[in-house]
Amino acid sequence: MKLNNKRTVLVGLAFLSICAFWQMYDNIVPLILTNTFHLNETFSGAIMAADNVLALFLLPIFGGISDRTSTRIGKRMPFILFGTGCAIILLNILPLLDNGYAAQPSSFKLVSFVIVLGLLLVAMGTYRSPAVALMPDVTPKPLRSKGNAIINLMGAVGGLLYLAVAAVMYPNSKVQGLSHVNYQPLFLVVAAIMFVSIGLLYLTIKEPKLAAENRALEAQHPEWDLAQDDGSGNEVLPPEVKRSLGFLLASIALWFMGYNGVTTWFTTYVSVVMGQSLGGASTCLLIATAGAILSYIPVGAAASRFGRKKTILFGVVLLAVCFLLGFVLTTTFSSINAVMFVVFALVGVAWACINVNSLPMVVEMCKGSDVGKFTGYYYTASMAAQVVTPILAGTLLRSVSYKTLFPYAAFFVACSFVTMLFVRHGDVKAERRHGLEAFEDMDD
Repeated sequence: MKLNNKRTVLVGLAFLSICAFWQMYDNIVPLILTNTFHLNETFSGAIMAADNVLALFLLPIFGGISDRTSTRIGKRMPFILFGTGCAIILLNILPLLDNGYAAQPSSFKLVSFVIVLGLLLVAMGTYRSPAVALMPDVTPKPLRSKGNAIINLMGAVGGLLYLAVAAVMYPNSKVQGLSHVNYQPLFLVVAAIMFVSIGLLYLTIKEPKLAAENRALEAQHPEWDLAQDDGSGNEVLPPEVKRSLGFLLASIALWFMGYNGVTTWFTTYVSVVMGQSLGGASTCLLIATAGAILSYIPVGAAASRFGRKKTILFGVVLLAVCFLLGFVLTTTFSSINAVMFVVFALVGVAWACINVNSLPMVVEMCKGSDVGKFTGYYYTASMAAQVVTPILAGTLLRSVSYKTLFPYAAFFVACSFVTMLFVRHGDVKAERRHGLEAFEDMDD
């Protein structure tokens, strides 16, 4: 049994478009809220947390609905096409309102910006779970860490595309001293990335056929299923599996508390603490993304050999250490330097170790017909953390000091190490690898 690399790359185009959008959202929207609309950090953090509040409800709901959907083009594809189309339209309205407010401020334009932003977040929420669930739908359980490595690689490429464009279009030399920055060209580029990615996905992936083939394969291997019959024909999780799922979801929430706190506030943090602009912050994040891109495939192979849990624990330790080093470096130096590049590259490696394996561990615990619902559980845990962390971190930055950002992140990441120790299921088992050849080198 070998992973179909080409097919998995094409499936990953959906995640590429999603990550390009969220990288821009996390980087640009806080700047617009604070610099154009002059909202303080707490109010800006509350608005930034709105996507996560909506996601708490939208992602499990639409993940579950897509599980029960049946159309000619599949059960995930209709959500992907509709959500992306709406998002592209709404995305390009935001910079118009931003530029209009900068030229002539009014409460109507601020309210309109918030309303359009809310509609955009709803559009993104309708298809994120279905898009992510598409990979497990067409990939056998033993190969999902390797599959998720490629999916995350594609997501990193999406983030990389945005960061590269942002670094080129908005260097310090072009934006320094400007009272207002026009981000409309950047929004147009991201919209184009989303349109092309989803267009290629639709033209190349025939979801119903591939999903049916995978269901037939998994039916031949009942030992892959952790669910048990409750005696009435319904499959349920045993109590010990439920406990593992609970601890795993708690771990996901904790490491997202730390990581998202940094990604949400890093551009503002660098501006205040180091005097660097968007270009400098984007360069650091670009290095982190490059580190992740280079490590996704090796991390997937490492999980096959050492197990998903051990790989995640290594990533958690490395991420906490990197955040502590980030605190030291950003408070010691006033400009970006080579040592910081190394640290941010290691941040990418650490996040790859965590991200490649956490979703496969969650969906490993469910039956095939519930992949969308369990994908929703994964995002509920991550988004619940991200509802809290922009507000909490933003309040700390304003009320205590901007220098609290990295210690704050390191603390929550360290806590996730403790909860992860109690996870007993969803890993790659040695006896499962033996004889299945599930973790041979992936073919081209």
